[in-house]
Amino acid sequence: MKKLLVVCLVLLMAQFAFAQSAEVAYSVHMSQIGWGGASTDGDTAGTTGQSRQIEAMRARVISTIAGGIRYNVHAAGVGWVGWSFDNEVAGTTGQNRAIEAIRVQLSGELANRFDVRYRVHMAGAGWSGWSLNGDDAGTTGQSRAIEAIQIRLDAK
Repeated sequence: MKKLLVVCLVLLMAQFAFAQSAEVAYSVHMSQIGWGGASTDGDTAGTTGQSRQIEAMRARVISTIAGGIRYNVHAAGVGWVGWSFDNEVAGTTGQNRAIEAIRVQLSGELANRFDVRYRVHMAGAGWSGWSLNGDDAGTTGQSRAIEAIQIRLDAK
């Protein structure tokens, strides 16, 4: 009986831990390649050292916690394009317009429980430092294309 109680308790704790977790998944559209596969939780989306600019991105959060993710990109020759939400495409495809900077934010209860951190790999400059909760990552007005992105969620 004790073993059964312990097993039930462990299963309940595991379900609670899963229900309280969150994962970010994101993908990028690269020049001359198209959409890459999904990356998650800090993995690299895009390429480094291949001179392939990112032209668009999309992101979503996988969680049972209420809320979502929004992101804005600064596209060459356009500027900030406006916020996209929960796996919508931000940027352009087929127009050869590089993304030069990004902003990412969480909403709802997700924003109360997690910080979103992200960084970009820029042509001729390498990886930026980590940006947090809507701060700019990348550059504007310098014609420095983003080639790769990493995004992760950190519990507060």
